[in-house]
Amino acid sequence: MYKKFICLCLVQVAVSSLGDLNNDSPDTLFYEEITIVGAREAQQGVTGSAQVIDADQLKRFGHTDIQRIARQVPGVSIQVEDGYGLRPNISIRGVATERSGRITLLEDNVLIAPAPYSAPSAYYFPTAGRMSSFEVLKGPSAITQGPYTIGGALNMVSTPIPREVEGRITAEMGQDESVRVHATYGDTSDDGFGFLIETQQWRSAGYQKIDRSGRETGLDVADYTLKAAYSPNESPHSLAIKIQLADQTSNQSYLGLTNVDFNRDAERRYGLSSLDQIRTDHEQVILRYGYDAEALSFSATAYNNTHARNWFKTEGIDLDGSDNASVFSKTSWSSVVSAVNRGQAIGDWSAEQLASVLDGSLDTALGSIQIRANEREYFSRGIQLMAVWDFNTSGASHRVEAGLRYHQDEEDRLQRNSTYHQEGGELELDDLGLLGNAGNRIQQADAIAFHLYDRIEVGPWTLTPGIRFEDIDQRRVRYEIRAGRTENPASRSPNNLRSTRSNTTRVVLPGVGALYRVNQTTALIAGIHKGFTAPSNAEGVQEEEALNYEIGVRHQSDSRRVELIGFLSDYDNLLGECTASSGSNCEVGDAFNGNAVTVRGIEFLAGTELAGSSVPVELSYTYIDGSFDTDIADTAFFGDVNAGDPIPYIPRHQLHAMIGFVQTHWAVHLSANFVDETCVRAACGAFEITDSSFTVDVAGRWSVNDNLGLFARVENLADSSAIVGLHPYGARPNKSRTALVGLDLSF
Repeated sequence: MYKKFICLCLVQVAVSSLGDLNNDSPDTLFYEEITIVGAREAQQGVTGSAQVIDADQLKRFGHTDIQRIARQVPGVSIQVEDGYGLRPNISIRGVATERSGRITLLEDNVLIAPAPYSAPSAYYFPTAGRMSSFEVLKGPSAITQGPYTIGGALNMVSTPIPREVEGRITAEMGQDESVRVHATYGDTSDDGFGFLIETQQWRSAGYQKIDRSGRETGLDVADYTLKAAYSPNESPHSLAIKIQLADQTSNQSYLGLTNVDFNRDAERRYGLSSLDQIRTDHEQVILRYGYDAEALSFSATAYNNTHARNWFKTEGIDLDGSDNASVFSKTSWSSVVSAVNRGQAIGDWSAEQLASVLDGSLDTALGSIQIRANEREYFSRGIQLMAVWDFNTSGASHRVEAGLRYHQDEEDRLQRNSTYHQEGGELELDDLGLLGNAGNRIQQADAIAFHLYDRIEVGPWTLTPGIRFEDIDQRRVRYEIRAGRTENPASRSPNNLRSTRSNTTRVVLPGVGALYRVNQTTALIAGIHKGFTAPSNAEGVQEEEALNYEIGVRHQSDSRRVELIGFLSDYDNLLGECTASSGSNCEVGDAFNGNAVTVRGIEFLAGTELAGSSVPVELSYTYIDGSFDTDIADTAFFGDVNAGDPIPYIPRHQLHAMIGFVQTHWAVHLSANFVDETCVRAACGAFEITDSSFTVDVAGRWSVNDNLGLFARVENLADSSAIVGLHPYGARPNKSRTALVGLDLSF
């Protein structure tokens, strides 16, 4: 009840703060999107690790894949799944990679995962090609961004409203029938009204080929954004609204390949996945009020995100011979692929027979193959207030930041299992199945988050003590499917109630960072903070907590930047949550305690400009050693873990290097990326290790005149092929060599 009261108070404060938009004050513009780090130069003063990939860096290659963009940042790990970055698996400092569910994902400083607390897996991820910059915040400064503070936060900054009339069109086309168009048009009038209209259209036929099928394996994305802002002249007040819509269709599958089949043809897909397709529909509305005076600034933001998805994908096979969808006994494709890799039987089925099912040469019984319509709807909404106060005390300057957020989110599952059989290598429908037979449940979360953070500057010292408080209530309701007992078998009446469960978490997260300026270009940094990951609604599961330490040195001059940081995360409890994409044989939604874990590592970043400014060079290296501190009895998620076993999907060594050759009218940039092999399961065994990978990209640009530029890009220049993932159900490749050409037109 008190949370509803606080929500009403927030609304009242936001409305009452609008006040008089004609108050006399210095000119302000509200058109810059909200950031968590700021300009790239601001990284030097942060008392923790922070990186900004700005518009100039993004322009070098013009990547639309967030995986290729984020891998430039030390401490960031990527588990590649589809090769396009549609639903990336991003980790920061050794947190779990799966669906980026353990980092705080933001767009313009607003939580952007479909349901950040109750279902944080990022089945929606903003279109990277429309962003103007990306920010990664780690260390004690990350407690200002929650609820996931062990690894840190990734904020995606969308295209700002231009300060004068401007239009831009970027168009590119390339292999696999790839076409992308990104267009923007906006203006700001003399009286302070600005607007932006933006769209991105992106499609590709895909780089994989499905057995005995002409169906594409690519994507079709339509993205639209409208912004409007009003900041009257000589007024500290401003208003802004953002409306963003995104529709996506991609023919992606959870089913990978056996290792033998991967080595024969890495771009192959089994015919069993020929019907697999995900469709998503995302809508976002943000309304923001800002007040910016000389010593005090304030913002009130109301946001509402809705997301709908339906992933129609093959789930498994019934090896027991039932042809009834309601009593389907599923053996997951993960188990089938694993058995074929090991040459092991499952029941009466030999490894050879299982391999024949995968390649389509063996017909299966009626109703033996399960395909699930994973249909879910989400909302994420809330109000957040932020105030920043600058003041001085004797010998010290302070910048105090206080933030309060009330948030609600929900995931609504109403999924259907249908059964098929394979005949002549084709899938034939046998039983559509009852709506809700694969999941009929709602899970919700209400959360209040508060943080207080003070940046204190005293001589060469900067200290940033802070504290975060999270109060989270989560619940889940499941319903039965009872055909014949109700008009609607998926009814959610009390008579169909199956089970309920709930979980409440209240946690206080302190932290402090320190920076000592040795001179104008060099600083020492150190920090400690208590990190946190919101638990699921599963009863008896502890939240994930860790004490996080970092220490390092940072040097930055006009043409050179070097940063070396060591970090340590000491987990009291590592949380494992079962999802379909984890590939584990457990019930989706259940959670498991992983007990104590230690993650330690080194982040190194260096950049310089040779030959004046015509040869930029950058190097990023990450070393991470993460392991379990205790034995864990066999669980459906972690397996049978021994102390010292590695944390899954966190490579020990990663390296990214870039060199450019820049002249007045042209530029060429070359990048190389190395990722070490990784274990994909804590109790790592045979066929549970990815390959190490080495990928080279090259891009060139030529300025025809001030308004027209031409560019070309080749991704994976050497066409290297490696097993970069083994989840959800088998070996997955990196994207093959892809060449694109395009133009940039401004007017």
